[in-house]
Amino acid sequence: VQLEESGGGLVQPGGSLRLSCAASGFTFSAYFMRWYRQAPGKERELVASIGNGGRTITYANSVKGRFTISRDNARNTVFLQMNNLKPEDTAVYYCSKWPGDSWGQGTHVTVSS
Repeated sequence: VQLEESGGGLVQPGGSLRLSCAASGFTFSAYFMRWYRQAPGKERELVASIGNGGRTITYANSVKGRFTISRDNARNTVFLQMNNLKPEDTAVYYCSKWPGDSWGQGTHVTVSS
């Protein structure tokens, strides 16, 4: 299993970023996919989840209405569109398949003025 996150960076509060996660080594379309994040000094938390068909979607309360998870099964890629970013969204963002315990290197998101 390989997961490669990208799209992070430095953005001002209120800005947007779109994260991507390219997956390989497993049958992507058969698995739920999830985005997690880990802020400095905090535990990793689940941010968003999407079913294998793209219809079952859940979000953490802290990002609901601001983040949108989506997937492209033809490209084995899952996305996280993040709008109206806040300083508290600063973290390393990871994608993962579910069930499973494989992780990529993550992509850093910093929200700061």
